[in-house]
Amino acid sequence: MASIFSVIFYILIFLSVYVQVFFFVTFLQNRKKIIIRNSKVSLSSYPSVTIVVPCWNEEHTVERTVNSLLDLTYPKDKLKILLVDDGSTDSTFNVINKFSQFPNVKVFHKENGGKYTALNLGLLHTETDFFGGLDADSFADRESLVRIMSYFDKDSEIMAVAPSVIAYNSKTFIQNAQKAEYNMSVYLKKMLGFLGAINVTPGPLTIFRKKVFDDLGPYRHGHNTEDMEIAYRMQKNKYRIEHCNDAYVYTNTPTTIKKLYRQRLRWIYGFINNTIDYRSVLFKKQYGNFSLFTLPMGVISIVSVAYLFVRIVYNIGDFIYAKINVFNTVGWHFSSANFYPDTFFINSQSFIFLVVFIYLLVVFAMIFGRRMTEGKWGLSLYMLYFFPVFSLIAPFWLMKAVYNTVLQRKPAWR
Repeated sequence: MASIFSVIFYILIFLSVYVQVFFFVTFLQNRKKIIIRNSKVSLSSYPSVTIVVPCWNEEHTVERTVNSLLDLTYPKDKLKILLVDDGSTDSTFNVINKFSQFPNVKVFHKENGGKYTALNLGLLHTETDFFGGLDADSFADRESLVRIMSYFDKDSEIMAVAPSVIAYNSKTFIQNAQKAEYNMSVYLKKMLGFLGAINVTPGPLTIFRKKVFDDLGPYRHGHNTEDMEIAYRMQKNKYRIEHCNDAYVYTNTPTTIKKLYRQRLRWIYGFINNTIDYRSVLFKKQYGNFSLFTLPMGVISIVSVAYLFVRIVYNIGDFIYAKINVFNTVGWHFSSANFYPDTFFINSQSFIFLVVFIYLLVVFAMIFGRRMTEGKWGLSLYMLYFFPVFSLIAPFWLMKAVYNTVLQRKPAWR
């Protein structure tokens, strides 16, 4: 039995190394294409864009969200802003209604039906060739939209462009851990863009050609991850998605472990169930790296974390059980011999090198992600926060997401 566990462990370690090396090789092949523009961007033409802000109980953040759209450097006569209150129970509608005085802003109120229904209401009132959304807890950099639109300006085959989403105003230990994660995600998203394998078009300011929805239909519930489901649908229909690394959108992150847990449970549950819904594309060559790399990579990550978590718990339990037996047999005698470390936790075999190698590549992803978002090289203290927070807590939301999937229990939005 031990040999079977060892084989499984080594396979998972190998696959984890493969994923990180694959990202790193992709970076080396495309590093010269990663451009960070510090000056203003001009387009050959400025097509009209509609941006929908779906709101539900966002009275404290939505005003800044809308102001960030009004401050965009994009021509005001080419920008339409639709504010949709999805049945809020606080003062959200009163806040957004103040913006109805602006000629390019329209305000709507509807019964609560979920974010995807608010976005679809916006789609019904969209008459422009480009469409996007901006979550009401996020705000856009002034240059973000024109930089995103520059991708469409250069290539008519691109159907959607996602921005770089950055954690805003990180104060707590938990938020700083997320800051490192978000920086790493910018790097990973860019690599997936090079591979044509992006699996999420995030709510904060992804811009689509309206043709996407005309051809494929409106947003769907998508297990409370409509931004993931539409990306899956686009990939299945071979619609190109790109990532604009220097279009920055800032988002508020969960401030406590409980809030982070609920958010990530919803995200992972969405990934598992959207992947199940679109399982027909898995390992199909015609769907490219999305089906051959992105989806399998996500599945491998979940399996690896779940397996390691179960094995660690098993080894700890076995260790404690053995010590209890010793205590019951010979009594309490404190000595180093009675507290030898389990070989699972300390091992001098070659896999230790592989684990260290994986962590080094993860640290590189955070460092280069920081370079892309902050313009700074090197380590920062908040990168150290990432490992204890996500190593200790992530297995719980992963296992819970699997549990909810098996029992068909849907996690709450918040």
